Amino acid sequence: MKIVIDSANVKEIRDLYEYFPIDGVTTNPSIIVKEQQTFFPLLKEIRKVIGEEKELFVQVISGKAENIVEEARYVTNSISGDVVIKVPVTIEGIKAIKLLKAEGIRTLATTVYTPLSAFVAAKAGADYVAPYVNRIDNLGDGTNVVSEITRIFSIHNLPCQVLAASFKNVKQLLNVTLAGAHGITTSPELIRAMLEHPSIEKDVCHFRNEWAQLYGKEATSLMV
Repeated sequence: MKIVIDSANVKEIRDLYEYFPIDGVTTNPSIIVKEQQTFFPLLKEIRKVIGEEKELFVQVISGKAENIVEEARYVTNSISGDVVIKVPVTIEGIKAIKLLKAEGIRTLATTVYTPLSAFVAAKAGADYVAPYVNRIDNLGDGTNVVSEITRIFSIHNLPCQVLAASFKNVKQLLNVTLAGAHGITTSPELIRAMLEHPSIEKDVCHFRNEWAQLYGKEATSLMV
């Protein structure tokens, strides 16, 4: 299962990449605008941090299929490494996914709200679909949608993977993990929160205190 950072903040990405088993970075127009930096230099800086082999997801903004394809070509020619183009599941987006598949350009179908839209995108050739879990929760049950998508893909032997997106809390992350999602893409804050529990630090302090009682306060490692 993949853990993907949903951010374009280079410092946050660098810090997380140092400590966590990160598989890639997702961006979208809103995330890029938030950083107030020039588009391609920012993406290239992210690429330097994560390396050539990690996936970097870049979203198009055009509405027409032909223009989406042009944008995708431009992005994949401008950014090195493993680039995946994010395409909304509009009717034009589905057409673009088909065209990009024929050209060998990998895609993620984004703005997914229903299992059937995910199914259509997968049939069109998308490599990933990204159901918006928290936004679906505002209307229904986001975890159930993820579960139904994974079941459809399994039943019909579709190679597309579910990269669940849009989270508000770690409980949602846990739920989609149990529901069979192939990956999660979420904010740096929630990635860190996956390790947050008050008992962890308490237990670590207890172990160190026990050690110090026998070997002395200066013994801060096993190499006493």
